[in-house]
Amino acid sequence: RAARGRIDLRRTLRRSMATGGVPMRPVLRRRGPHRPELVLLCDLSGSVAGFAQFTLLLIQALSDQFSKVRSFAFVGVTDEVTDLVRAGSEDPRNLAVRVLSQARVTTWGSNSDYGGALDSFVAGWPDAVGPRTSVLILGDGRTNGGDPNLPVLREVAAAARHVYWLNPEPENLWGTGDSAAHHYARVVPMHECRNVRQLSRLITELMPAG
Repeated sequence: RAARGRIDLRRTLRRSMATGGVPMRPVLRRRGPHRPELVLLCDLSGSVAGFAQFTLLLIQALSDQFSKVRSFAFVGVTDEVTDLVRAGSEDPRNLAVRVLSQARVTTWGSNSDYGGALDSFVAGWPDAVGPRTSVLILGDGRTNGGDPNLPVLREVAAAARHVYWLNPEPENLWGTGDSAAHHYARVVPMHECRNVRQLSRLITELMPAG
C-alpha cells in the first residue's frame, strides 16, 4: 500500500520489461471515490413534520450516492423506517404521514422526547453507526422539558465519521423555551435549515466528491 493507492502488480511487471525485469517504477491502482454510509435520524413530531417529509424524499432520491442508507424516525422512541422510505418512491405524497402511522415511534402523545429517542436508537441498533457513517439528524431540539441525553449524542458522534444536525427553526429561537438546541450544538455541528436551498447545499456536502 502507498499514500496514493495500492500497487497494481500486473501493470508494474509489464512496465519492468523496459528495465530488464527490475520494477523501477511501480504502477499504483487508482482509488475510486469514497462513498460514505448515511444514517438519517428524523423527528416526525408535529412541529417539524412538514420539513421531515421533504427530507425523507430528498434522501430517497440521493440514495444511490451512498454505499448504504438507513433511515430512522422518532417522536418518543426511535424505529427504523428504511423499507418504508424505500417503498415510498412509488407514492411519495404524504410519505411522512404514512411512516408516522406505520412505524413504532410514539409511547404516549405526539410530543417529541429526544432523550428517549436517542436512547432507543443506540440500544436498538448498535451497529448502525461506524467510522464510515455520516449521521444526519433532523429536528428542532425541543425536548418538552425532558432530559436532552447529551452523553448518548456524544457516543454517536464519537462512533461516526461525521454528524450533521439540521434544525428547521430560526437560529435566534435556539435555546428558547424548551429548546435544547444550544446544548446539542456544543456536541455536534448544527445548521439552520429552513428551505430547499439550505437543505440541498448541506446534503451536497455529504455526497462523495466526483
